[in-house]
Amino acid sequence: MKSKDVKRRIKVRNLTIFTIVVLLSGWIGQALNVLMDTSTEEGLGMLLWLVAPLLATLCLRAFAGDGWYDTGIKPLFRGNVKWYVLSLFVFPVLTLSNIVIGNIFGWITFSGFNVSQFLQIFALALIPNFLKNIPEEFVWRGYLTPKLASLKINDFSLYLIVGSIWGAWHIPYYLYFVDSETMKGYTSVSIEVFTTISIVAIIAWTIVFVEIWFLTKSIWPAVLMHMVEDAFITSLLLDSSFQISGGKDLLIHPVVGIISIMLFTVVGLSLRRIRLKTQA
Repeated sequence: MKSKDVKRRIKVRNLTIFTIVVLLSGWIGQALNVLMDTSTEEGLGMLLWLVAPLLATLCLRAFAGDGWYDTGIKPLFRGNVKWYVLSLFVFPVLTLSNIVIGNIFGWITFSGFNVSQFLQIFALALIPNFLKNIPEEFVWRGYLTPKLASLKINDFSLYLIVGSIWGAWHIPYYLYFVDSETMKGYTSVSIEVFTTISIVAIIAWTIVFVEIWFLTKSIWPAVLMHMVEDAFITSLLLDSSFQISGGKDLLIHPVVGIISIMLFTVVGLSLRRIRLKTQA
């Protein structure tokens, strides 16, 4: 049987390999697009960026000693239904809270907003995002989170490391793989500013994701939460009737706004307090 020190070294080595693959995947993908003279939307670069973390996870589990015991693939519904429900509603509720605050102060306006149409678009986006986020969450909450947690690092280091890697993985996506016109629909701030602050936002989101994982030890609540986040926020930001007053994006934007970041941080840390009480 391997000693604890040997097992720890294997985990650290594999996490290092995983992190390098994740952080390089998008840049290599963009270089591939440039070499092949293909557009970012049609080239293989984005596909490489998407699949590289999953391939790294599968290889490390199958061939590098990580094993499959902590994938979180079982739903584990018993005793966790409330966390599944929370996962479905946390992003809509906090995003709507952010919008209400913005609307009260006149920072957000709705010109001809069609609730019925928005809900239809949101509903249609759920299934594609559910399918997309199964492999993603198999990586972030099914591999990176449990492997780091097994090293017994403190909670705040765990949030910071997972969130920073997850956020940094998105940098090539925002810079290269999203059409510039689409990004203009997301925000009025520069792409460089949006990309930088989005990492802070993702770290705040990570607190919620990690705590839900701690409470359930399953990836499926995270899959549902990620599904709703992608479908709800993207549908909202691309709705032309939703407008943020000039200069207020960094305050009230649903992704990179200070208020949104604070809301997710408060909810995440509240979940941590609940978890610690249940463990006491």
